[in-house]
Amino acid sequence: MTAPQPPGRPQPTVGGTATARALCVLAPNPSPMTLDGTNTWVVAEPGSPLAVVIDPGPLDEEHLARVVATVEEQGRRVALTLLTHGHPDHAEGAGRFAELTGTPVRALDPALRLGEEGLAAGDTVTTGGLELRVIATPGHTADSLSFHLPADRAVLTGDTVLGRGTTVVAHPDGRLGDYLDSLRRLQSLTVDAEVDTVLPGHGPVLDDARGAVEFYLAHRAHRLAQVETAVESGLRTAADVVAHVYADVDRALWPAAELSVRAQLDYLREHGLIELP
Repeated sequence: MTAPQPPGRPQPTVGGTATARALCVLAPNPSPMTLDGTNTWVVAEPGSPLAVVIDPGPLDEEHLARVVATVEEQGRRVALTLLTHGHPDHAEGAGRFAELTGTPVRALDPALRLGEEGLAAGDTVTTGGLELRVIATPGHTADSLSFHLPADRAVLTGDTVLGRGTTVVAHPDGRLGDYLDSLRRLQSLTVDAEVDTVLPGHGPVLDDARGAVEFYLAHRAHRLAQVETAVESGLRTAADVVAHVYADVDRALWPAAELSVRAQLDYLREHGLIELP
């Protein structure tokens, strides 16, 4: 009997060329929360002298220099920097990267932008013949975006969908209702736009985008039911719910799990499914 495929069919390695237009430079910041490290994406149209960099990552001089060198080795220059969201492991190095490359930084959050242009859902970014479509995917954070790369039938998801494991809904900025809507939006993208590849912010590339998103939706429904049952059984605090529902999860991840539980409790209260003070 063969082992079942993990959700999304992750590729065996992290980093390097992922599609005809996307290459990953892995940041040296591995941790239980960042998995192998932050995936900094270099995206460019074949034959173009211009590249777009998505999520320069942490403020690590060697990593930022390596991203610049990778682009130059391709015979290109960085023309634009984009951010999926403002968490430091994705965005802290953006200011320094802008200094190194002389490029603007575009993001949904005005506080993260360098230059006059931001990003909004429905925007299309065109640089050197490359086309990226901006998809609103709030939930992990309020400012989370994904980028649809139609020519490669791929989507760059930041932390909305990871290459391994599941995502924290970072309460109170992140909201579960928004996150579920974002997953459904990505699910529609896999059907309507035939997107089959996830280029995540952490972990390996996923070759079954629809399977990955459907797994995330099922996982969230399962966890939500567990939290509701825990509250009905008498547990009253987020910490108590975590200890019960996430008992089989590494305790190092419990603080992050508590953020998601708080988001789940808010969701259940807002929908009248539980009563808590």
